[in-house]
Amino acid sequence: MSTQQAPKAPETTQDRQAPPPGVSRRRLLGTAGAAGAAGLVVGGAAGAYAAEATRDTPRPLSSVGRATVPFNGEHQAGITTPLQAHGHLVAFDLAPGANRRQAAALLRRWSRTARELTEGRTPPDDTGIALDAGPSSLTVTFGFGRSFFGKAGLKDRLPEALAPLPDFASDALDAKRSNGDLWIQIGADDGLVAFHALRALQREAGGTARLRWQMNGFNRAPGATGHPMTVRNLMGQVDGTNNPKPQEPDFDRRIFVPGNGDPAWMAGGSYAVVRRIRMLLDSWDNLSLERQEKVIGRRKSDGAPLSGGTETTPVRLDKMNADGALAIGGAAHVRVAAPESNQGAAMLRRPFSYHDGFRDDGAPDAGLLFIAWQADPMKGFVPVQRKLDLGDDLSRFLRHEASALFAVPGGCAPDGYVGQALLEG
Repeated sequence: MSTQQAPKAPETTQDRQAPPPGVSRRRLLGTAGAAGAAGLVVGGAAGAYAAEATRDTPRPLSSVGRATVPFNGEHQAGITTPLQAHGHLVAFDLAPGANRRQAAALLRRWSRTARELTEGRTPPDDTGIALDAGPSSLTVTFGFGRSFFGKAGLKDRLPEALAPLPDFASDALDAKRSNGDLWIQIGADDGLVAFHALRALQREAGGTARLRWQMNGFNRAPGATGHPMTVRNLMGQVDGTNNPKPQEPDFDRRIFVPGNGDPAWMAGGSYAVVRRIRMLLDSWDNLSLERQEKVIGRRKSDGAPLSGGTETTPVRLDKMNADGALAIGGAAHVRVAAPESNQGAAMLRRPFSYHDGFRDDGAPDAGLLFIAWQADPMKGFVPVQRKLDLGDDLSRFLRHEASALFAVPGGCAPDGYVGQALLEG
């Protein structure tokens, strides 16, 4: 391992100023090792990234560590927040005998700690894992699994949209790594900040909830490219181009439960489908570039559809090549998954890649922690996955090994906690 240090960024006037009132040393200092390389791009790529993440006019930044994402609000953070470089997904089951009152106390503790950490404050009895680091775009998102409602005596508040997902032909699911009563999604642009949040929340579960499963993921770090770009997955493909965009008029209708929705406690919330999808990378990498592009329906170099144009050019499913063949094959992934092929079904995909070492045969145990957000899974994930099950060229290079569905309520007020309307209503 190299011991070479990143070059130190020149000190600026802002760096010499005292921190604003209420800002801790942890938030002020930012990410120590990133000040050199990341600081060079803060005014351009990283600055644009931070502005999108906070949805507000950003202050000048001295490092990636300074970026913050508000915890409070109409919706929980971590749904439309730009992808962070590090992620943890963790599910808990209520401990035997734990009831609604204890669950409410747990969500109150979790929300308080998440609020402090995302603001760059140090909670009581802190472990010191992330001392000297800023919040680094930390987000913490909470959800409830179907099994939670019976254990907490809340069966009468179980959402209809939280019905069990159907079985799919491609499923090879491990029950121990699927489902769960409670779910937390953590994202941050610094690995220690992300782990710090994970550790703090796990410790606070105490005797109320017990760990069921945990998955760790990653994405490209901000500033790794010359300008903000769609991320690539471990197959090397640009992944996420066709995601619904917040500026589209029907975005909220597709992704968030409306204020007059049913049940009322889910107003402003969303439903998260979580899938651990292992990629058969050895088989994939043995394909020619031409074959890989035909399987996906896009060029690998820039993500442009094989029907022509650039990455953001709308896919033309009717485009024919000079030889009379479809430019995008009948079983190409982008064709089978397109909203036009699924009666308009759409979802917001916000995944992390993962690598958990190597299997006994030497193949990488790696792939995608798939997270899809929608107002109703039966109108988003389910019809698309059913279509993929029937004939998608990409499916033979994938193995769905874990699955879960969670109801993720709306955000909370500064003096409230996530799930309060469910647990106290």
